[in-house]
Amino acid sequence: MENSSKQLADEYIRLGGRRVAVIDDNLGSSRDWEGDPPEAAKFWKERVASLSDRKRRDVETFLPSLNDERQEPHGR
Repeated sequence: MENSSKQLADEYIRLGGRRVAVIDDNLGSSRDWEGDPPEAAKFWKERVASLSDRKRRDVETFLPSLNDERQEPHGR
């Protein structure tokens, strides 16, 4: 069963979103070094950035992780 946080993260990535998850001391955040395509940026602003801190962190945990050496963020 998928949850809404994973669905939001999956849709953001499908739109070409380039944020990566950064997990520090069990707290999550995301970083956007490259800038998102317009559709992904709009989706993030309207559907994710407006969430509570806790729910936004839940979404961020489903993004590709900077901390996971097995995953390289978007073609790096």
